[in-house]
Amino acid sequence: MKTDVLIAGCGCAGLYCALQLPAEKQILLLAKEEASQSDSFLAQGGICMLKDESDYEAYFEDTMHAGHYENNPASVEVMIRSSQDTIGDLIRYGVRFHRETDGSLSFTREGAHSAKRILFHEDITGREITSRLLEQAKKRPNITILEYCAMIDIVCRDNTCYGAVVRGPDGGLSVIEAADTVFACGGIGGLYRHSTNYRQLTGDGVAIALSHGIAVEHVNYVQIHPTTLYTRQEGERSFLISESVRGEGAVLYNAGKERFVDELLPRDVLTQKIREQMEKDKKPYVWLSMEHIPREEIIWHFPNIVEHCRQKGYDVFSECIPVVPAQHYFMGGVKADLSGHTSMERLYAVGETACNGVHGRNRLASNSLLESLVFAKRAAKDIAAGKKPGRQAMPQPDLSIYPDPQALACDYKKRILDEIARLDKYE
Repeated sequence: MKTDVLIAGCGCAGLYCALQLPAEKQILLLAKEEASQSDSFLAQGGICMLKDESDYEAYFEDTMHAGHYENNPASVEVMIRSSQDTIGDLIRYGVRFHRETDGSLSFTREGAHSAKRILFHEDITGREITSRLLEQAKKRPNITILEYCAMIDIVCRDNTCYGAVVRGPDGGLSVIEAADTVFACGGIGGLYRHSTNYRQLTGDGVAIALSHGIAVEHVNYVQIHPTTLYTRQEGERSFLISESVRGEGAVLYNAGKERFVDELLPRDVLTQKIREQMEKDKKPYVWLSMEHIPREEIIWHFPNIVEHCRQKGYDVFSECIPVVPAQHYFMGGVKADLSGHTSMERLYAVGETACNGVHGRNRLASNSLLESLVFAKRAAKDIAAGKKPGRQAMPQPDLSIYPDPQALACDYKKRILDEIARLDKYE
């Protein structure tokens, strides 16, 4: 099979990249499971946007401060400066952000933000954005989405990518040749017992990069979300209680129902405070209360959180809910420049798979969707420009070298966790 552009991943980064490519290019999008099962669909809180120039310095500083000043300032600037253009695209694609009575966009605030600059749609902003992108992609005759198709390796020679080896829904292997290949395959949450991520997101792009000597960066920078709904059920995906809940006034209590922390601290700091309190209380969770948020606001802003908690036996209007930190986001990944280039020719990385330096050591809330979209568009523009050196005929890979899916998954998991341990050892 041949295509102009192969995109491994069907979340917001992969979809937006595909939509920004010229109509004359044939594009294949791979979804490891159903196209709707990407972490982009799970994002609750919102997406940041620079409201006006008066907020630029504060937004830049908030992002840098949350990232412990290990961010790439150039990447942060590109993201912030591109935010209005990106939001404009989303609105044209039909994304319905919440608006005030006068029709203007509504903004909320989350942890470590010094101002309200986050757009949202109820508490399912990720689903609203990504479902609209998916609808648009399905309308394009030049875009084909292959579900239940997993990239298990790339085909490369002389530091140039020629495409990928793919395992299809029947378990068979095939090779897809592509002029350009994009890693947009999400994070690494499936490697952890407690994670807000879908279980199939196991860092395949990072593992493949490690196996081929493609540059990676900050693979040990793994963000823990401080508030997910506590569950005793092992293997269940952790349900995220959005940062926006605390941004609108929810408070955290210890076992004695006493407030013990500033709820709007950066995520990594708040996570540490919660873990310390759990140890003091000798409890596997702390309490989160929405008692200070007006009932009407809870109903219209957080309907899905209310309903999920109800299904789990909690009434957020009359009682506290138990919350616990869980793996949430991956700040490291395949090293990419401001146009998504990796260290291998004709290979790009965007979204959570990529590390372009925006987030530093710790991601500022609601920067993830924006960062993914901004750099996906830049990668698409670079691919469209087509200024790349030529290459020889594609080498033919030996498909017999690939073990069964379970053995390969174990190998990839070991590669990533070993690299995380190695980096942690020297920090």
